[in-house]
Amino acid sequence: MPALTRAGIGHLYFESIHPFEDGNGRIGRTLAEKSLAQNIGQPTLIALAHTIEQHRKAYYDQLEIHQQTLDVTDWLVYFAETIIAAQQTTLGRVAFHIAKAHFYDRFRDKLNERQEKVIARLFREGPGGFTGGLSAENYLAITGTSRPTATRDLHDLVEQGALTRTGERRYTRYYLNLQGTAAKSGDGGM
Repeated sequence: MPALTRAGIGHLYFESIHPFEDGNGRIGRTLAEKSLAQNIGQPTLIALAHTIEQHRKAYYDQLEIHQQTLDVTDWLVYFAETIIAAQQTTLGRVAFHIAKAHFYDRFRDKLNERQEKVIARLFREGPGGFTGGLSAENYLAITGTSRPTATRDLHDLVEQGALTRTGERRYTRYYLNLQGTAAKSGDGGM
């Protein structure tokens, strides 16, 4: 049986049986990833659990529909699309970590302690960064510095090319500048 078919059917049937009081979803996703890994002979390294969690309602809706009929064709289409989305998420995460390494290479020894702290915090947020971007208020909260110092630091980060700036006055927001492009989008974006 093809890897995707085997993993999809195994996941649907396991979730339909629902053998445990708790943890069936995690185990079912693990079984799907294990099934895919067995067919390719190595770990899949896809963000399946994360992708399903991001679209939890659709996942549960699909499970409910297909558990009642056990008609696997439409389930397998949904499952394959989910696997593709998980692969795209993984590729986005890998690209983000590569861009992070290049970023730190570009700005090694060019940032002060406060700036380094804020940049590290932005990277911890992941590819999407802060929702709505980094504000001066965020900078103040992270560093505990004065407003004039924060303004100077942020201006310096933009001048160096570490951050990009959008908006004016209280609507000003800052984004990591990865490879010359602001990292404003979701999980897969740069």
